[in-house]
Amino acid sequence: MAEVKDVIARFEALEGYRANWDNHYQELADYMLPRKADIVRKRTRGEKRMEQIFDGTALQAVDLLSASLHGMLTSGATPWFHLAMKDTAIGRNEEVQRWLEDSSKRMIRAFNQSNFETEVHELYVDLVVFGTGCMFVEMDKGELRFSTRHISEFHISEDQFGIVDSVYRKYKSPARQVVQRFGYDNVGEFIQRKFDKKPDEEVEILHAVYPRTDRDTTKVDNKNMPFASVYICMQTKMVISESGFEEMPYVSPRFLKSTSEIMGRSPAMVALPDVKMLNLMSKTIIEAAQKMISPPLMVPDDGFMLPIRTEPNGLNFFRSGTREMIQPLNMGANIPIGLQMEEQRRAAIRSAFYVDQLLSGATPNMTATEVIQRQEERMRVIGPVLGRLMNEMLRPLIDRVFALMLRSEMLAIPPEILQGEDIDIEYVSPLAKAQKSSSLNNTMKALEIL
Repeated sequence: MAEVKDVIARFEALEGYRANWDNHYQELADYMLPRKADIVRKRTRGEKRMEQIFDGTALQAVDLLSASLHGMLTSGATPWFHLAMKDTAIGRNEEVQRWLEDSSKRMIRAFNQSNFETEVHELYVDLVVFGTGCMFVEMDKGELRFSTRHISEFHISEDQFGIVDSVYRKYKSPARQVVQRFGYDNVGEFIQRKFDKKPDEEVEILHAVYPRTDRDTTKVDNKNMPFASVYICMQTKMVISESGFEEMPYVSPRFLKSTSEIMGRSPAMVALPDVKMLNLMSKTIIEAAQKMISPPLMVPDDGFMLPIRTEPNGLNFFRSGTREMIQPLNMGANIPIGLQMEEQRRAAIRSAFYVDQLLSGATPNMTATEVIQRQEERMRVIGPVLGRLMNEMLRPLIDRVFALMLRSEMLAIPPEILQGEDIDIEYVSPLAKAQKSSSLNNTMKALEIL
């Protein structure tokens, strides 16, 4: 039985580690992802969130990079992975090949028939802006369910190899949904009263998933699985549910990461100074343009009858005999220089989000060799980042889904020859194909020499 005080104590320690990060995340969301700007500053539903934004370059760059990652790594239009054998000798067996091909198709079909497309895009957006994402993968009534969690909800911890092995997630959920998930008899009196009187009122839940060190490996029940899963009601400090998982149910990739840090770093963090400067410059230039179009007026103190009317066909009366006139105040604003400086900041933001690499399209007169070379250049620039996503996101995701489907008998029975053998993953996404194009280019050069 998990000790509630120990679980909560570790959660509070991880929460304290996140204090500086949360302030950083709030600033990133304010300028580049307003719809998720509920980290330090909590807003009411429907509240306006665009007050600090005067230029949309950063928002467009976030959308472009996240959509590009989605299309390059996990596009639903084409298969993006294929199961293979680590032992190539076994992989040449016809029965094994048929099973691998059939299992790959079933998994791709299960991904496409679930909510994966929607949730994985949210995961890419979090990676681009916050540098860290978290997706929960589960099986519910024979169907895969994916849920990307908000950056303010989850706290992660690594093992000695830098792999995320613990996730503590504190979130609010209506009492009705808590009862639906765990059952009326299991949620305790506090949530029961909420459910009976105000079922839509929210309660605070802590979900802790961490490696179980005191399990009995001879037992196969859910309380002796490799990963412990504990749900706690934070208002009453009561355990609602305790079970376990065969593999880590949370997929927690980082876009980039410092050796001494657990949370990831993102392109948005690199672009944040330019984004803040661009918004300030845009605001200043807008104010300067307004003053040029509708400038302040210099009016003699005794020559005109107030108020001064500046609308079309407005009549202003002045005393007879005076020669003083209403004149505009020249502010001396230089709008072209401001626009030029703005464009410099926009270029820096696009560069931070790899926009130049992602949108470097081919010209009409380019040869096939030039197209391949330009594609290789793009892959060299963005390749290291995508390599981390493959290791921290795609592989754990596919392993988790494969295990869920195998235990749910959604895959065909494996051939006996596969008992005890390891299955590998071969990526066939547009990105993987583009990275392999370098070997194709080398082959073409060799043929040309021959």
